[in-house]
Amino acid sequence: MAKADGAQAGKTTNTEPSGAATSAKKSGAKGSGAKPRFDAKFLEDMRRKLLKERAKYLHSAEEYQAEAESLLATREPGDVQFDEEGGEGTTVAVERERDLALSSQARHTVSQIDAALERIDNGTYGYCITSGAPIPIARLRAIPWAAERVEVKAGGLGRR
Repeated sequence: MAKADGAQAGKTTNTEPSGAATSAKKSGAKGSGAKPRFDAKFLEDMRRKLLKERAKYLHSAEEYQAEAESLLATREPGDVQFDEEGGEGTTVAVERERDLALSSQARHTVSQIDAALERIDNGTYGYCITSGAPIPIARLRAIPWAAERVEVKAGGLGRR
């Protein structure tokens, strides 16, 4: 009976975007006999690419964090300039904030990459997490950690 329920869920996913994500996850994760969207070579290439990008972004995040900490260490307590040349703070404070923001962005990308690796493991890689529709292969090649189709990411289809 469970197999029949899965087949019925697969039929309704074409008309219900929110159900498509669930169906894609079920068919990919449980291996219900449906042909996988990607072959093993493509998934291994994407995994390798993701791991390479993860290492690069993690290294950047750590470098920006270290730079921010070194800028803080070189400042004297109360070392803020409030005159015509300094504006509301020193260049060092602005650089530190920039480094912290860049570190945070890099760490966010690492978390997106980790999520993509998890989707490869559970069989849902390549499907939009919002609509369940397939993500174009060209998008995955350009941004291997892409989790949504462009129209969904841009705030078009699938958003309510």
